[in-house]
Amino acid sequence: MTKVSASAGGPGLKPSGSPAERFTSQDWTDFPTPVATDESWQFAPLSRVRPLLDRATTTGTIALRADQRDPVRWSSVIARHPATGRVLQPADRVSALAWAQADRAWILDIPARHTSDRPITIELHAEPGIAYHHLVINLARDSSAVVVLDHHGHTTSSGNVEVSLSQGARLTLVDLHQWQDDAVHLSTHACAVGPSATLHHVSVNLGGGVVRTAPSVHFLGPGGTAHLIGAGIAGRGQHLETRLYIDHAHPDCVSDVLYKNVLNAADARTAWTGDVRIRPRARQTSTYEMNRNLILSAGARADSVPNLEIETGDVREAGHASATGRFDDEQLFYLQARGIPHDQAQRLVVRGFLGDVVHRIGAPAVRDSVTAAIDARLDRDLLPKGSVTFS
Repeated sequence: MTKVSASAGGPGLKPSGSPAERFTSQDWTDFPTPVATDESWQFAPLSRVRPLLDRATTTGTIALRADQRDPVRWSSVIARHPATGRVLQPADRVSALAWAQADRAWILDIPARHTSDRPITIELHAEPGIAYHHLVINLARDSSAVVVLDHHGHTTSSGNVEVSLSQGARLTLVDLHQWQDDAVHLSTHACAVGPSATLHHVSVNLGGGVVRTAPSVHFLGPGGTAHLIGAGIAGRGQHLETRLYIDHAHPDCVSDVLYKNVLNAADARTAWTGDVRIRPRARQTSTYEMNRNLILSAGARADSVPNLEIETGDVREAGHASATGRFDDEQLFYLQARGIPHDQAQRLVVRGFLGDVVHRIGAPAVRDSVTAAIDARLDRDLLPKGSVTFS
């Protein structure tokens, strides 16, 4: 490894060939402008995200509104406040630019031993134009919370979310995207999971022209658990992309990953890349990652790249899998033969495909709202009878 200069985030590392090794810096000029041959940008529609690849004047807004309830604390601070940047170490130019360009940061603090199953909803509503945002979520020791990030509006934006779980804390974080069709949104979620802490990270992509999310998990001590699950529906002209990174640096930690996408138009695109690294001292690690994609239209494209790097021989289990396939006509025929109309049968198959992701959302109220949002998207965009054809 060759050391290179970096900003206040600490010295970065220039990769030596391992896909799990990542250069990080809080200085956006340390990252070259992405091109299509870059591994981390090879699937992205660079022409559509170009405004977010270089420093640009902020012309739009993203307003954050959160539930106010004691003893949970919600505050706003100036950008690059000492309370920010503790977890985030940008691994790409967009994240580093959002760090540099955001003028405020919002902070949600959950005090020690506070537990609640009632969801805390943070609404992110965007007005047209280029905008940036920064959010920090801190859970103190042995606390528990359910947080929903609900995205709406027209935007060309990027942002960073920092998540810090102290020892024994438990967080369910639902990242729900219901942008308008012209929206472009790129986000990084940097998550630090303390000893014996548990993170449930749920990504639901139901709207937006280009939505790219990059969750990362770093275990800070033994006994941590991270469940990362996602469901997406890509329609006409949509590009949905997920790039996740999980760093097992301590023993006896667990990571479990399941992402599913439905592609519902000839020009629909999804891309999923999962990098999991098990370092030499991360003995007795258990990890598995799965990505599945359901193709409803000829011409749709789903790219899937699971990567697993193991640097110790002492693991409990480690594996990955990926599958992409077309709509199962036999399932549709079976349902229609029992009197279920074509359109309803089609919706049932799609709902069943996404169902095991939705059912893993632990909070019943959130699970119900996500189910309702998926149903609304299917009612609006699912292909009509006779249009599911393949050449």
